[in-house]
Amino acid sequence: MILLDYPFVSDFLLETIEQFQFPVVATAEAKELAKNRNIHWISEEAAKAHIQDNEKTSIYTNSENSISWVQRNASGTRFPDLIELFKNKFKFRELIKDIYPDYFFHSVPFSDLESLDVSELKFPLIVKPAVGFFSIAVHKVDDAKEWPQTVAEIQQEIKNTQTFYPKEVIDNTDFLLEEYIRGEEYAFDCYFDKNGEPVILNILHHVFISEKDVSDRWYYSSEDVINQLHDPLIAFLKAIGEKKKIENFPLHIEIRVDKNGKITPIEVNPMRFGGWCTTADLTWFAYGVNSYQYFFESKRPDWEAIFQNRKDKKYSLILLDKAAKFKTEEIASFDFEAIARDFENPLHVRKYPLNQFGVFGFLFTETSKEMEKELRDVLHDDLGRYINMK
Repeated sequence: MILLDYPFVSDFLLETIEQFQFPVVATAEAKELAKNRNIHWISEEAAKAHIQDNEKTSIYTNSENSISWVQRNASGTRFPDLIELFKNKFKFRELIKDIYPDYFFHSVPFSDLESLDVSELKFPLIVKPAVGFFSIAVHKVDDAKEWPQTVAEIQQEIKNTQTFYPKEVIDNTDFLLEEYIRGEEYAFDCYFDKNGEPVILNILHHVFISEKDVSDRWYYSSEDVINQLHDPLIAFLKAIGEKKKIENFPLHIEIRVDKNGKITPIEVNPMRFGGWCTTADLTWFAYGVNSYQYFFESKRPDWEAIFQNRKDKKYSLILLDKAAKFKTEEIASFDFEAIARDFENPLHVRKYPLNQFGVFGFLFTETSKEMEKELRDVLHDDLGRYINMK
């Protein structure tokens, strides 16, 4: 079954639900988001009973806002425990600490950040909410001198975003301080099937401007990325599966890979793929793989067949956000058509109201090897030429 919730449901997910008639829980939020659609609705009471009576039932949600519904209605089942294990970064670190015995991590209450004695900490480090989303209040701290300014920025960011997301999504009670992992960052969508076997649906390289950069501007997938990491990631997932029984459960995972090929997890997001219907939709636009269908029907991508006609292509997910110098209240509009024209092959343009989501939207693209400069350019671009001021 599927739980739909705000902030966003893509047309592609709604079309998939209609096509395959996957049952959707009839919450008030879902009925508003999917109104005028041909939906197979299941009442909240019937959904609760089904979950309680069918331990292995499959649940997918587009939004972690639905976590509170699951915690209320699936108590006593495997779901609340799995959600808490993966959503709380500190608890997940505890689960796998014997796999990474030398990895430094520490939990600190939000209220103690300002007064924390950082003289004994191992720098550089990353500080972030133990439960968080969308790179909010995530900072790299190179040395103790940067700590006071970092804490001030975190306090402001939490204040600015409290109205956007519920407590279950951004819980600012505790913060995780952890060792900075050097290497390349990747994100991938996967699920564990009914037998507890992992299936990878896509892998994306998260490209940064510098080590200080924690933005979500550019992710891309390609044949090289998937061929390089597919088998090592399957082994990584099996190691997690040996520690915790996981069946019929989707995940979106972020990792770092060092120069020696060692995989270290950054965070594991339960019950969903990439937030805001991003990575799963890109998988469809790029590879013709419907991740939602594949999860519910226990299908596996045939990567060899997929890449027969997708040589030397990068499939990108580009976040259209604004630089700090542009004030939201001073912006009239964003020229989505103009930015699409500046790319070789835009696959999809997703538009958001800035005052509601804090970003303009996303651009999904296909780029050939000889045109990769367009991707590097947008990574460094403040997008000012596409912003129309009032």
